[in-house]
Amino acid sequence: MDFNIPEETVEIISGLKQFIDKRVIPLEEKNADLLYNERNYYLEDGRHHPKVEELRKEVRMVSAEAGFYTMFGDKELGGEELGPVTALLVQEAIGKNYANRKLIDPIVIPSPFTNGLTPVLRGLKQELKDEYLEGIRTGEKTLCFGLTEPDAGSDVWGMKTKAVKDGSDWVINGTKQWITNAPYADYCMLFAVTNPDLQANRKGGITCFFVDTKSEGFNVDSVIPVMGELGGEAGIISLDNLRVPEENIIGEVDNGFSKAMHGINNGRLGMSGKCIGLAQWALKQAVEYANIRKTFGKTIGEHQMIQHMLAECAMDIYAARNMALHCAWKIENSNKQPVKEISIVKAYCTEMLGRVYDKAMQVHGGMGISNELKLEAGYRFARILRIPDGTSEIHRRTIARSLLKGDLNFN
Repeated sequence: MDFNIPEETVEIISGLKQFIDKRVIPLEEKNADLLYNERNYYLEDGRHHPKVEELRKEVRMVSAEAGFYTMFGDKELGGEELGPVTALLVQEAIGKNYANRKLIDPIVIPSPFTNGLTPVLRGLKQELKDEYLEGIRTGEKTLCFGLTEPDAGSDVWGMKTKAVKDGSDWVINGTKQWITNAPYADYCMLFAVTNPDLQANRKGGITCFFVDTKSEGFNVDSVIPVMGELGGEAGIISLDNLRVPEENIIGEVDNGFSKAMHGINNGRLGMSGKCIGLAQWALKQAVEYANIRKTFGKTIGEHQMIQHMLAECAMDIYAARNMALHCAWKIENSNKQPVKEISIVKAYCTEMLGRVYDKAMQVHGGMGISNELKLEAGYRFARILRIPDGTSEIHRRTIARSLLKGDLNFN
C-alpha cells in the first residue's frame, strides 16, 4: 500500500471544504433558527418542515452543479466513479470538519445506496435511465431503499412483501419499515419476494422494482422519531395492491438480493469514514478543553486519568482509520468484495465512535452533557450507528463464518 494520499484526493477535499464554507455554511447561518431548533425543524407528525426540505434540495442541486454530488457515481450513470479510498477520505474530512451540521451530511455527498447515483440504478432499463436519471443526478429528485421490514432487518431472507405477476404488471403487497428518506423520496428502490421457493432456500427469489412514490398503493404511513429527536429521516411504508410495470424491474427477476447487498456494502464503508472523522472532531474538542480547564491548581490535561482517556481515544482512531483505509484499498484493487473486512470495519468503527465520544464527554465533565458543545448530540448519533446497515452482532456473525470457512487472510 502507498500511504500517501493521492494529490487528486487532496485537491478534491480542499475544493469540497471551500464549497461548503462558501455555499453551505452561509445558508445554515441564515436559517439557523429553522435548522437548529427541533420544534421548527420538524412538523407535529415528525416530518421535516417544508422549508427544511427546500433547503436540503437547494444544497443537493448546488453540490451537483459543483460536481461533488455525483463524483462517486458510476460513469455509466453520469458520475465520476472515484474510488473507495477517496470516498472514505472525503467522508472522514466531512466528519472531522463539519460535525453536527444539518445541511452537509448526507446532503452534499449522498449516501451511496440511498440518494444520488447509487450503483443499484445500473440495473435500470435504458428507457427509465433516460427518463429519471437526470432528476436524480442533479439532486432535484431523491430516492429511498425499500428493503427492511418489521420481521426482515438483519435477516433479509425473512422478507414478507410479495409481488405477484398480473399481465404486464406486478402487484405488490406488504410493509417496509425503517426506510431512510421514505417520507421525502420521489422514487423507491423496492424489494419484494417474487419466487417464494427460491427465497425459502435462500437462493434468490427477491426482485428489485423502481417505483414512483406517488403511485397509488404506495403510502408512507408515519415517520419514526429516533433517539433524542422530535422526528426523523426514516418512515414506515405500506404497499396495498401497488401495480408496477414489468419494465420497472431493476436488473433481473429473482436476483434483487445481490443488488441490495452491493449497495449496503458501499454504504458501510462510507459510514466508517464518517465515524473516523467525527471521532477526530470529538477528540480535538477534548484535547482543547483539557489544555484550558483547571482543577486543583493545574490544567486537567496534566492529570494522569485524563491523559489515559485521551490516549485511548487516539489509539482507537488510529486503529480504525488504518483498518478502514486497508479495506478500501482492497476493494479498489480487487474485483471481489472483501466481505469479512467490510464487516470488521463497520462494526469496529461504529463502536469506536461511541467509545471516543463517551470519553470526550467525560473529559468535559458537566459541559460534556450540555447541549452547548454538541458532544451529547454526537454521542446519540454514535449510538444509533451500531444498528443500521447490519448490527454489530450480525457483523460479528459474518466475520466468524468467514473465519470458519477458512478465510484467515488479513493481507
